[in-house]
Amino acid sequence: MPTYEYQPSGPDNCEHCRTGFEARQKIGDARLTACPECGAPVIRRMSAVSIGKSGPSLTESSLDKHGFTQYRRAGKGVYEKTAGKGPDTIKDD
Repeated sequence: MPTYEYQPSGPDNCEHCRTGFEARQKIGDARLTACPECGAPVIRRMSAVSIGKSGPSLTESSLDKHGFTQYRRAGKGVYEKTAGKGPDTIKDD
């Protein structure tokens, strides 16, 4: 679920919403219009998107470093090694 940032839109606010607050909501949920603590009107702020990257990259040097072997198709039933310590070619006879 995404986390949305809210800030008060008027002068009346509480300790919870005075400097803004975050709320985890489903994408389909309606945006909040009031602070859940004091009921003061709030607006949703635009915030930066965080996109995480998991696992090692699939570059040839990274695959070799992590002990993997990578092959590319060189023809029908023939594969040539591009990274790693495996055999130079694999043929499907």
